[in-house]
Amino acid sequence: MEKIIPKGLVVSCQALRHEPLYGGNTIPKMALAAKLGGAVGIRSNTVRDINAIHRYINGEIPIIGLIKRDYPDSPVYITPTLKEVKALIRSKCDVIALDATMRPRPGGVTLEELVRYVRGHSEKPLMADIATLDEAMNADALGFDYVSTTLRSYTEETAGFEIPDPAFCAQLLGSIRHATVVAEGGIGSFASLRAVLDTGVKHVIIGGAITRPVQITQNFVNVFTTNDRFMAEDQA
Repeated sequence: MEKIIPKGLVVSCQALRHEPLYGGNTIPKMALAAKLGGAVGIRSNTVRDINAIHRYINGEIPIIGLIKRDYPDSPVYITPTLKEVKALIRSKCDVIALDATMRPRPGGVTLEELVRYVRGHSEKPLMADIATLDEAMNADALGFDYVSTTLRSYTEETAGFEIPDPAFCAQLLGSIRHATVVAEGGIGSFASLRAVLDTGVKHVIIGGAITRPVQITQNFVNVFTTNDRFMAEDQA
């Protein structure tokens, strides 16, 4: 299947219900800003935002679509069931992203079943969000078009792993035979981005460092709270 995400930076534009940017047309505007800044693609959550982004950017760059939904019987929440897969097929997204970890999915549905359904009902490429090498290799064997490090450090097996993980990216590049390797997660500085690019990865997704103002503000505030001179003057 043709790879439709160009080499370069994809910007993740998302906001959950409890976040200040949720609702309205904030996320589509943010996606447009990312496009004007040179992003080669957008990653976004919910059919509403995906379709709105498509209108705002005139379909000029690809959208990686996903649906985050919690189910009580599974830790998987990125496009976890056939319901979300069907909604993404009908949406304006160009690529469907889903959790491709080895964790049990809601209702006992398997990753293989979801891949088979997409291949039988859509021409949209698939992106596997993984956390380990075994998951990446399994996704590659299942025919995913992209393998992304999205979930590294976010699963029980990889909890506490430092991200971004350039060594892991290099390992994926040396092991994956068919899918395109995508680096995502924890890339919050120019230096960390350069470290990832130095591995040979050519597709990168950045979200929080660009599109989450609460997180960005907290990162700067943390510099104040750890600055000895600032703290000394405050206590004087």
